[in-house]
Amino acid sequence: MHGLGNDFIVIDDLGVPQEQGTPLNSDVAVKICDRRFGIGADQILWLREPRDSLADARMEILNSDGSVAEMCGNGIRAIALYVDQKMKSHRKDSYRIETLAGMKTVVVADGRVVVDMGPPVLGLGTGEEVEIKGRKLRFFEVSMGNPHAVIFVDEFSTYPVEEFGPCIETHPRFPKRTNVEFVRVVGKNAIEVRVWERGAGITLACGTGACASVVASLATGRVNGEVGVKLPGGSLQITWKGPGQSVMMKGPAVEVFRGEIQVE
Repeated sequence: MHGLGNDFIVIDDLGVPQEQGTPLNSDVAVKICDRRFGIGADQILWLREPRDSLADARMEILNSDGSVAEMCGNGIRAIALYVDQKMKSHRKDSYRIETLAGMKTVVVADGRVVVDMGPPVLGLGTGEEVEIKGRKLRFFEVSMGNPHAVIFVDEFSTYPVEEFGPCIETHPRFPKRTNVEFVRVVGKNAIEVRVWERGAGITLACGTGACASVVASLATGRVNGEVGVKLPGGSLQITWKGPGQSVMMKGPAVEVFRGEIQVE
């Protein structure tokens, strides 16, 4: 499946006892996410039985480098669409999905998914600085259940996203590493974003990254209202009404194909 080109391998263990589930670990994730020797994906979305009786499913995430991610905005849209299709005659108006970033409520309608991403947590409002290769970069720290460093830029054509992205991700300032968003404001209700994802590198889209970028843009007065986020793989609509309020994300998800692979 994919959300705006951010692509996933969805492994369905929903309804399967944990001891009988897929033997999935970091090594297996690296193998099957390889685009030449495996299936190929940015991340694995592992659909499992929820621990909370009020949840419909649990989503666990393994990045293409084998590391664990707390949350994935594009991924949860894909999981929600998959669960909705799986439910068939028992479809619901909304679904509750467990993640390492907490419970998320999602609504599926006509192939588009609206996700209540929960309230963000902002770092220092004026921004902090990190020094990368002799250059001081000002970033805004936002947590969407996973960490983000948002950097505002004037243009992308000459900005070294692929050079600075991995350096910022692994900077000592971020002991658990961080996702990095490079943001260009293009209007009062519109931004463009390029993303370096923690554990995956450059991706065509990042849902939590889009949310973090809008939160930083709104918090610093660069935009207002509902914000359209243009990513290399497509667009999302993000709404946030201020501190203590949930970030609402709306966007598509697509199933591409189904198959089997030997993982042992």
